[in-house]
Amino acid sequence: MMGVFEMKSLKLLGLLLVVVAVLAAGCTDDSPEVTPTPTPTPTPAPGTIIETAEDAGSFTTLLAAVEAAGLTETLSGDGPFTIFAPTDDAIAALPEGTVATLLEDPEGELKNILLYHVVGEVLMAEDVASQPDAMTLLGKRLRFDTTDGVMVDGAEVITADIVCSNGVIHVIDAMMLPKDNIVETAVANGNFATLVAALQAAGLDEALSDETKDFTVFAPTDDAFATLPAGTVEGLLEEPEGALTDILLYHVAEGRLWAADVLAMETIDTLEGTALVVDTTDGVVVDGATVIVTDIECSNGVIHVIDAVMIPPAS
Repeated sequence: MMGVFEMKSLKLLGLLLVVVAVLAAGCTDDSPEVTPTPTPTPTPAPGTIIETAEDAGSFTTLLAAVEAAGLTETLSGDGPFTIFAPTDDAIAALPEGTVATLLEDPEGELKNILLYHVVGEVLMAEDVASQPDAMTLLGKRLRFDTTDGVMVDGAEVITADIVCSNGVIHVIDAMMLPKDNIVETAVANGNFATLVAALQAAGLDEALSDETKDFTVFAPTDDAFATLPAGTVEGLLEEPEGALTDILLYHVAEGRLWAADVLAMETIDTLEGTALVVDTTDGVVVDGATVIVTDIECSNGVIHVIDAVMIPPAS
């Protein structure tokens, strides 16, 4: 017979075998191998407008112009800015010699052109699509048109919403050139010396230079004024805030009325308060004056040239 001691030894041995078997089973892992999750690489913070343009490599001419005009530090500042950035190809499409000429006077026209491409706020593509215009750092408005794509003053946005630390870049396919306001356009034209002198005498030149508003001016030429009875202009200039002001305001309407708009209208409300009558039976005649040139676009409106001075009924 097996002694008590032997029986206890067998039980202990069996228990040890069970423990060994359990440990062995625990060491066999049939679960799939787990691959450690890699630490994500941090997304680099966006650079400034200047740094982003440099990294892009397609704005070398623009960056050279910005540097020459002394605007690099400005566009590296806090902003915020929205820049409509023409590519090297866009600037190369300008008439030969244009860039070289502009670089000869970097603090003048070149700087003005560059400031015309910059808005002092962040405008994403959806903002541009939802508003008609925006004021630039030059103090002139850019006009937006989303009829076919996104157009900014005639240039097409080909890449939008490049986010920078101090604003946003929209890439455009053409260099934009700022337009003169109504008074500047009339002066530069050379055929409206009498009209400009009258506007200045009546103190209306400042109002028609306002870049925040739009006007339509039916502008009589110097020849048109010359057909008035002798002494008429001189007499009006003696009291510019009276009848002269009324006559001039009778030639101005609010808003931008293109030729196509005028053709569709029977009357046009003027700033003088009396409406002009439009007759399109034979050409375009406004209160008896024939429109001889249409749609001279200005930064703050449009000019239509007429062949006679219009006199309001009350004058």
